[in-house]
Amino acid sequence: MKNFALIGVAGYIAPRHLTAIHDTGNNLEVAYDKFDSVGRLDSSFPDASFFTEQELFERHISKLRNTENHIQYLSICTPNFTHDSFIRYGLEHGMDVICEKPVVLNPWNLEDLERLEKETGHKAFTILQLRLHDSIVALKKKIEEGPKDKIYDVDLTYITSRGLWYYASWKGDEAKSGGLATNIGIHLYDMLQWIFGPVQNSIVHVKTHDRVAGLLELKRARVRYFLSINAATLPANAVQGEKKTYRSVTIDGSEFEFSKGFTELHTKSYKNILNGSGFRIGEAKNCIQTVYDIRHAEPIGLKGDYHPLAKLPLAEHPFGW
Repeated sequence: MKNFALIGVAGYIAPRHLTAIHDTGNNLEVAYDKFDSVGRLDSSFPDASFFTEQELFERHISKLRNTENHIQYLSICTPNFTHDSFIRYGLEHGMDVICEKPVVLNPWNLEDLERLEKETGHKAFTILQLRLHDSIVALKKKIEEGPKDKIYDVDLTYITSRGLWYYASWKGDEAKSGGLATNIGIHLYDMLQWIFGPVQNSIVHVKTHDRVAGLLELKRARVRYFLSINAATLPANAVQGEKKTYRSVTIDGSEFEFSKGFTELHTKSYKNILNGSGFRIGEAKNCIQTVYDIRHAEPIGLKGDYHPLAKLPLAEHPFGW
């Protein structure tokens, strides 16, 4: 049994990490969050120490260091812009680290952290759970066994509706979240590059506060993508079905179905990390570079080969920005 600490336990993604720690037979020794709505701890780790002040959390970690309850793994479920500093803290204080994606916002941050891994002798892992999805693993195998010179035509559409709160939170601040492509798209960009190879060329057609559309030329695929958090961009069939989220990946005109099978992927990720086969942070290099390039690209408008939904009328920023 390993002892874990978790930073960001009040956050959206934390329950999946709590379940993974519990279901792999390990112990959450201590948790930290600035917010104290953490009753979720009662179901799995009621005896975990909890702090709302970072200084007290770090002091507690230090007190445990030479005891049988010392922390071996630090899990990070905090806002994107804090990942780099918390990973550094974990590595420098004798812990292996498990961090949600995006592991960092800038490619050079990742390079620095890899150097720190070597200096400290500790490891940092990230969660790339789509690589563990049975349907996606099967697709990768199919592509690898198919014609070696074939270039696939892929359309990626991901619309996940967000209310006005989004723009008032850290997620609406590009400097903190990395922007829309980073916040909601990074796991999909990683999945596609894992299957079809790295980006050879990136074109951004549309980029606003609520959507981004472009073309990624991968080694073995041309990917037209459209990501949005505006419910007004949902297809009619999604609205009729009372769904606030729409996700579609088509490959050469055929729909690729992977909507099921997500419930155990964080637990599977933890199992792999604990048995030595988890995804190290270096695995995220391609997708970190991709979203960085999208964030800093100048949109070219509706020119060339663009996603059909890129033509939808643009919306004003709800706060007038």
